[in-house]
Amino acid sequence: MEILVVEGKIAAMGKIVEHPANARVLDLGGHTVMPGFIDTHVHVTLRPQFEDMVFNLSPAFKALLGVEALGILLNNGFTTVRDVADMDMHGYTTMDLARAVEHGIISGPRLIPAGHLISTRGGHGDGTPLLAADNQPWQNSLADGVDEIRKVVRQEASRGAQWIKFGGTGGFSSPADDPAQVPYSQEEMSVLVGTARDLGLAASPHAYGDEGIRRALVAGARAIEHGNMASSDTLRQMEQKGVYIVPTQLAVVRQARLIDDDAFWKDAGKPAYVRAKYRKYSKAILDSAKNLATSNVKIAFGTDLGTYSFAQNGAGEFKEMVVNGIAPIRALRAATSVAGEMLNRGDLGVLAVGKAADIVAMPGDPLRDITVTEKVDFVMKGGVIHKGNPGAPKP
Repeated sequence: MEILVVEGKIAAMGKIVEHPANARVLDLGGHTVMPGFIDTHVHVTLRPQFEDMVFNLSPAFKALLGVEALGILLNNGFTTVRDVADMDMHGYTTMDLARAVEHGIISGPRLIPAGHLISTRGGHGDGTPLLAADNQPWQNSLADGVDEIRKVVRQEASRGAQWIKFGGTGGFSSPADDPAQVPYSQEEMSVLVGTARDLGLAASPHAYGDEGIRRALVAGARAIEHGNMASSDTLRQMEQKGVYIVPTQLAVVRQARLIDDDAFWKDAGKPAYVRAKYRKYSKAILDSAKNLATSNVKIAFGTDLGTYSFAQNGAGEFKEMVVNGIAPIRALRAATSVAGEMLNRGDLGVLAVGKAADIVAMPGDPLRDITVTEKVDFVMKGGVIHKGNPGAPKP
C-alpha cells in the first residue's frame, strides 16, 4: 500500500498512487503501518515520586515534567494524548503545554487538556489531606454544591479545558477516601455534566465503584475513566448507552493481579494504604476485567502514565489488555479509531484520505505479537517525521 502525504494530511492511498516527481519516498517494508497511537488518559505534570508533594513543586517545575513526558510519548508512537488532571493546583500548566505544542515551541503529541480533576473537598482530587491539618492552601479545582460546581466548570472551560473530568468516586492513590465511596450526589453530578455540555464539552468521571459509575451514566457522562470495579450489569448499561470506558489496566488490573507479589510492590514504592486498598478490591477488579473483555462496551486506550513512570513505554498497555482477555484487534482499535471517536476527532485514529497524517510503523505484526507496539521505530505526526528515516529520497 502507498500513502501520499500532502500538507499534513493523507492525500491518497492505494496499491500505487500518483505523486509529484519531487516527492520524498519512504520505504517501510517489513513493518506494520498504523495510525498514530492515542492515549486518552495521561498525567504529564505528575510523577509517582512526587505524588505526595503536589503543593511543594512550582508550576515551572511541573511544566518541565510535562515537556519531558510529551517528548517520551511522541517517541513511543503516541501522536495524540489527553491529559486528565493538571497537577498545577493553582494554575493551568497543561493548557500552556498544549499551546506550546500547537505553536511548535516544544515537540510532543497533540495535547488535549482536560484541565484539573474537579473534586469535592476530601475527595480524590483534593491535595490538602497530604498536608498538616492546620495548613489549608487554596486549590482551584475543589467544588462542593451545585453553585460552586457550575463556577469551577465554567472557569476550567474559560481557561482552555477541552474536556471536563471529575472525581466520581474515591481512589487508590488518594489517602483520605475509598474507591467505592461516591462523593458527589446525583444532583451535583448531573449539574456538573450538564454545565459542561452547555459549554460544548464532554465530561467523564474518575470512577471505580458501581454507584459512582451509575450516577455518571444518569448524568450523561460520555466516558468512564478506569471503571475497574464495574459489575456486569453496569457494563451492560454502558453498552446500551454507548458510553466509553478507559480502563487503564496496566495501572490498575496489573496491581490487583500482583497483589501478593512483594517484590513488585517494593519496586512500585507506593504507600502501604495503596496496597491495602488493592487487596480489599482485587477480586472485584479482576472479575470486572473478565466481564469487560466479553462485553461490547466501547474501550478507549488509556495508560494513567504519570501515576507510574514515563520510563515505562505506555504501549505496554496493549499487552496488559490482551493478557486480560481483550482481543488484539480490539486493543489496537482502542488506541486508534475508537479513541478518536470518543474524543470527537474524526480526523484522528484512522488511515484514510483527508485524515491527519499521523502514522507510526513497527517491525512486526501486532495481531500476532502485540508487544511489537512497544518497538515503534517510525513516527509521523501531521506529516512531519519525528522518529525514523527509512529509505532515501528518490527523484
